[in-house]
Amino acid sequence: MKVTLKVFHSTPACAKCKEVEKIATKVAERYPGQVEVTKFPAISDEGRRYGIMLTPGVVINDKVIATGKIISEGELEKAIKKELGGES
Repeated sequence: MKVTLKVFHSTPACAKCKEVEKIATKVAERYPGQVEVTKFPAISDEGRRYGIMLTPGVVINDKVIATGKIISEGELEKAIKKELGGES
């Protein structure tokens, strides 16, 4: 199974958004070929699709898992593992 990880940021990206982008990339690197990270401005069709009102926003496989905060590596990895069918 492949996990789609979307990170939504302000325009221009704020410090918190940049931090979440780094965390997402770092965690995704632990799952080569299994996790795809894409970045979007919150004010976009994609942002409206998920109702992202606060940045940073993180969506995994069409589920919003965080908005308006820096998600920890552990929290993000747990959500990815759950989507891959591992830990819950």
